Amino acid sequence: MDKTQWYLEYEIQINRPGLLGDISSLLGMLSINIITINGVENSRRGMLLLSKYDENITRLKSILQTMDTIKLFKLRKPKLRDRMAVRHGKYIHTDSDDRKTIRFVRNELGLLVDFMAELYKQEGHKLIGIRGMPRVGKTESVVAASVCANKRWLFVSSTMIKQTVRSQLIEGEYNSDNIYIIDGVVSKRKANEMHWQLIREIMQLPAIKVVEHPDIFVQSTEYSMDDFDYIIELRTDEEQQITYESVEKQQFDGQSGFSMFDF
Repeated sequence: MDKTQWYLEYEIQINRPGLLGDISSLLGMLSINIITINGVENSRRGMLLLSKYDENITRLKSILQTMDTIKLFKLRKPKLRDRMAVRHGKYIHTDSDDRKTIRFVRNELGLLVDFMAELYKQEGHKLIGIRGMPRVGKTESVVAASVCANKRWLFVSSTMIKQTVRSQLIEGEYNSDNIYIIDGVVSKRKANEMHWQLIREIMQLPAIKVVEHPDIFVQSTEYSMDDFDYIIELRTDEEQQITYESVEKQQFDGQSGFSMFDF
């Protein structure tokens, strides 16, 4: 019987010496291995566990719920966000009104890149939108995540180095392993019908598509925000407002374009 991974998260109520040792000993007695352990914001601790028998996880849950030194929050099969939390020691925050909208600030670029790389590694179609002001690190994060995931990235429209608006791909570029990057502002302002036909073809591929400025993109296409699997918002700080008037102005007043990664 294969071993199964589980995610355990608890909050420390009484931080006494030896608490972690007691929990580790309990896991050992139940033949549950610890893969990874990390503090997860404030007084919480997260663990990735490995267990051969699900009944032992049930026993573990019953015992942990009787302990007054900790409060059990999660004991479940690990989700992607659980893995990110225990790997980086902080949560990925979602919008309170829209669970598929995930928020990052610039000092969390490492977490963002790791999260996107894990999405890229998953098979099949995914449509990811990324919002943010100019020079906050959107394109750089998309490319860096492609490198981490060992995927090839292709700019369909972009201002990364110079304005790119493609109207065709060569044969080897039609590949479900590629990451297709589209800038919604550039496509809206500079594209012709051949470019939009190429985008429609790419949208049919079982591959990852990343659209910068998705709100602008849907204004010019038959797609809607409901078609996106994830919307990522990247800000300089938590208070920054994302406004598209200044985004479009900077894109086409000669202030856009990067000569290097802007990390």
